[in-house]
Amino acid sequence: MLIYFFILFVVAVALAPLSYVLPSKRQRKVAGMREYAAVNGMFVEFRDLPDVGGVPLANAVSGGQVIYYGRRLPNKRTRPIDSGTWVHAPEGWRSLGHRLPVPAQLQALSVDISVASVDQFSCGIYWMESSGQEGVEQIRQVLEGWCDQLIR
Repeated sequence: MLIYFFILFVVAVALAPLSYVLPSKRQRKVAGMREYAAVNGMFVEFRDLPDVGGVPLANAVSGGQVIYYGRRLPNKRTRPIDSGTWVHAPEGWRSLGHRLPVPAQLQALSVDISVASVDQFSCGIYWMESSGQEGVEQIRQVLEGWCDQLIR
């Protein structure tokens, strides 16, 4: 009987390091959200958070690299797109730099979004990936509407 416990102990010790390689529940959730975004026409990448000029953000995101969920804009457009950045401050959305009106689509977001931006190549949001697949779907709908508005 003692030999069986010894064998079980040796197998457990041998398999223990493998548990560190397996993804955690949070890692699986984030991977699923990013896959859902990619399948639905968005791209996901780490980006440096734009300089918010000391504006307090509505959620806990601070400087450094955060996740950017974006939608690429087509190269063929009838007019150039003004680059802009909007911050989700505690009092609501506000523009940074040269004042541009807040895109109406941003008002519809209920997930924890820190910053939204647009440039000649994409429009997108910076966030903490905290709302699950439902949040990604909401972001997809907002970015799709925003993209359609920008290319008209």
